[in-house]
Amino acid sequence: MEQNREPHVRRWREQRWLLDAVVRVIGIEWDQARISSKARPMGAEAENEFRAVARRIRKYDDIYREFAAQGRKRRERALAFEKAGRAVAAREAYLTAALLWSTACWPIHEDNEQLRNAEREVNECFARFIAYAPHPVERVEIPFEGKEMPAYLHLPKQPAPGEKLPCVIIIGGMDSSKENMVSLYGDRFLERGFAVLALDGPGQAEAITRGIFFTERNFANAAGAVWAWLEGRPEIDLDRVVVRGTSFGSYFGTVFAWGLGDRIKGFAATGVCQEPGCDTIFNAASPTFKMRFMMMSGYTDEDAFDAFCQKIDLRPIAPEIKCPYMVVAGQNDQLSPVEYTEHLFTLVTAPKKLVIYEGANHGVGDAPSVANGEDKVTMIADWLLDRVNGVPVTSERVWVDSAGREHVTPFS
Repeated sequence: MEQNREPHVRRWREQRWLLDAVVRVIGIEWDQARISSKARPMGAEAENEFRAVARRIRKYDDIYREFAAQGRKRRERALAFEKAGRAVAAREAYLTAALLWSTACWPIHEDNEQLRNAEREVNECFARFIAYAPHPVERVEIPFEGKEMPAYLHLPKQPAPGEKLPCVIIIGGMDSSKENMVSLYGDRFLERGFAVLALDGPGQAEAITRGIFFTERNFANAAGAVWAWLEGRPEIDLDRVVVRGTSFGSYFGTVFAWGLGDRIKGFAATGVCQEPGCDTIFNAASPTFKMRFMMMSGYTDEDAFDAFCQKIDLRPIAPEIKCPYMVVAGQNDQLSPVEYTEHLFTLVTAPKKLVIYEGANHGVGDAPSVANGEDKVTMIADWLLDRVNGVPVTSERVWVDSAGREHVTPFS
């Protein structure tokens, strides 16, 4: 592995002119819906600001510049609010600034000073947000193989002496960071009484600048490290811990859950990246996916990375998963064909639930079934709540049709 250099991806070099043309015509969501997920913790106000920034972007290289510039502006406004004693406005502005800077990090494909400066901005803005947050938030460092994985622990309230809370460990995907996993207002898990551990695991966001890279199974080792850390937290009920993954977190989180065995009460994910070898996302979708993941894995040589990808395969561990297992997917996932997830479920022997939305894409969106059916995040939050509350699990496949109706078929 050659670290601290931009990966060499043939399609990135050959198709760069085409990518810039697509960005000019379609915008920065040419590959998937990114703005709503990046802005989600701050809600509609931040999403409007993100879209205003996106309208100024005419080519790929503009993404960092424009989001960084807006991050600086938002931080200046947050400081003005802070000096004026406007605590609520200050926390909202600092969180928005952190999310803008986090988005500025995304198009950087090597661990360089630009990326490290942007990560410092993210951390400083989020630290100021924590000072005014309406619920307890703590920056934590989790020891891992001689280094430390960064994370944030959010609590729904200040626990009473001796009180223990259920906990959900959230593992994002390629585009995620620990800052955009918990909503400021109305978070689905905090509202249900969960403590939330938002983690940058191997290869994710700030972990890259720590030299912590992804390997095909090291999320299992990360799981052991997180569990050891949780054992030292008196406010966490270790008998009521679950894991939630998103996008490539459907792979990361599956390995994480496998590593913890029956110590956790359930795993659930939305959006799938579960194709063995990941040929679709890396060789047929936008070349930016491969660029990003090579960086996450510490590779610069494309041939070496292609060989490594053959080991990205959940099939060998699927029969060994011990906890109840749930995935919500789109029928027309453009990054990981859903038939691979369907096959994976034939190998999972634990109680399981597969939900597929008719016509939906990778983000489980852009389809009438999503508009008319149950909200995917609400569905997952309540399913995981049932797991920590000991509700029996029914193994089933659910097809959500375009009218939002659910057609349930039991797994044999």
